Amino acid sequence: MAKRHYIPVTADIPGAANERSCGFIRKVIRAALAAEGVVIPCEVDVLLTNDANIHRINLDMRNVDRPTDVLSFPEFDLTPGELPTEEDADPGTGLVPLGDMVISMEHVAAQAKEYGHSNRRELAYLVTHSVLHLLGYDHLDEGPQKQQMRQREEAILAELGITREE
Repeated sequence: MAKRHYIPVTADIPGAANERSCGFIRKVIRAALAAEGVVIPCEVDVLLTNDANIHRINLDMRNVDRPTDVLSFPEFDLTPGELPTEEDADPGTGLVPLGDMVISMEHVAAQAKEYGHSNRRELAYLVTHSVLHLLGYDHLDEGPQKQQMRQREEAILAELGITREE
């Protein structure tokens, strides 16, 4: 049997890492990796948290003094379209450690309400967004990089059958 991606999902807030949400997050991550052509088994660690905790992490890790919706901490300095290789795999596990994502479930709910779609759609968007960051995509400017990232996000969500109307 071929080795699969390893995607541990943990939470530091009660009830966030239930079986349904964890399964959905894993499904979205696997779909995003497949859409980007990642076939080597990878590890992506996910933490579900609240605004206060993501604020602390954002301040500690990025020196940004505010909460946010999602944080991505890539293991490698990839560029869009550049894929990890077998040489990047951890010899002990055989997995490529792509990096970590931290998601504020409070932001998921607030942004879903603000944008008029479901929490499920917002969570899928943030997970996809974070996977693309782990794979080298960025959106710091308002130019071609941001447009490229948005196009990939929408394409991946469409492959999952997740629409803005959801």
